[in-house]
Amino acid sequence: MLLHVLGTAAGGGTPQWNCACPGCSGARAHPHRRRRHASLAVQAGEGRWYIVNATPDIGDQIEAEPGLHPGPGLRQTPVAGLVLTDAELDHTLGIARLREADGLEVLATAPVRQALMDRLHLGAVLGPYTSVTWRELPLRGSEPLDGGAAALHISAIPVSGKRPRYAADAPDDDAWVIALRLYDPASGTSAVYAPALAAWPDHLQQAAAEADLVIVDGTFWDDEEPRRTGISSRTATGMGHLPIDGPGGTAELLAPLDARCLYTHLNNTNPLVDPAAPQHKRLARLGIEVAHDGMEIEL
Repeated sequence: MLLHVLGTAAGGGTPQWNCACPGCSGARAHPHRRRRHASLAVQAGEGRWYIVNATPDIGDQIEAEPGLHPGPGLRQTPVAGLVLTDAELDHTLGIARLREADGLEVLATAPVRQALMDRLHLGAVLGPYTSVTWRELPLRGSEPLDGGAAALHISAIPVSGKRPRYAADAPDDDAWVIALRLYDPASGTSAVYAPALAAWPDHLQQAAAEADLVIVDGTFWDDEEPRRTGISSRTATGMGHLPIDGPGGTAELLAPLDARCLYTHLNNTNPLVDPAAPQHKRLARLGIEVAHDGMEIEL
């Protein structure tokens, strides 16, 4: 199994265009601190990749990863499709950026597809440019990501019913936000990718306990960070993100795991966007890492 980390930032990226917080100011002064929106490229086969979450940065993310570059044909691309973990704008706006494709396959859960089609009218917008084929992510069992019995298998783990603001009145459904489980029959290895976590259900715990790699939501360092930094009147959990530190924080849940554990989806207010922040050493003592843009992970 081969994975490329295309981005590790929460909505807005780091730096965010209208933000002068220490994290954004530091990224402007030190370009190596810049982070694109959280995304992952998964190799499904030789010369075939699926991109997890279509962010506003998707064009730059493809250009930054040579394995995703087109060729040798004039319009031949190794990007085989997209996989969505939710319907948030920072994970879906990039779909329209791929309108030049001859065709586009998108894997998503039913409520996510419905929100994109009925609320954002994505079908009507893209119809004049390209055809979109939708596949529903399996909530029970798994299926080959790209065909073939020996292919990488994918399944969805429902995490929460957190809806995007533009679909706030949509019906409840636990599949609004999911984690992905990727399983490689050839090597017997598995990975869990969960860039947005409002809860940590038992089935996620089971998948993480069995995994070789776990990459999860690290939006906020602690629950009070949004209020303390002045970006929101709500706490981290109130905004739909489990914090890293503190009682019930995700660091407590990751530390006992045998898997390699990394954080992604960092908000610009999170002290972890500064490589010199002492919080990195605290995580290292627990055996937990912070993912960075451009990482390659092979299992």
